[in-house]
Amino acid sequence: MVNQKELLEALNQFNGTENYYKLNSQLNLTDGTKYLMEVAYCYWIGDIVSSFQTIERVRNEPFQVYTLTVDIEISKGGIICTDGNCRVLQVQNLHYTDFPLRTITLYYCDKVLMLPSEY
Repeated sequence: MVNQKELLEALNQFNGTENYYKLNSQLNLTDGTKYLMEVAYCYWIGDIVSSFQTIERVRNEPFQVYTLTVDIEISKGGIICTDGNCRVLQVQNLHYTDFPLRTITLYYCDKVLMLPSEY
């Protein structure tokens, strides 16, 4: 797994996307999110975003913001899904995670999960 500094530097290089990668019927990844999931071994984030789409109040929101926050010292965290205007749609607590960053934000729109710099 890549360290925090290397991962942040690499993610800062993504601006827009050239390709889309199908993860499942609810989710396509951009170049940046595919890279993130491959190097940080976090395809489970895509699984959580996809599972949230089964909840009507989430599914009905055309633009969704996912914020993952991690307490690295105790390997726990959580994902909050909002509508982009601070209205919380869904929360998922993580009883264990080895995700290497303290926080990351991803956008979901039109079945595409992307880095903010790719929006």
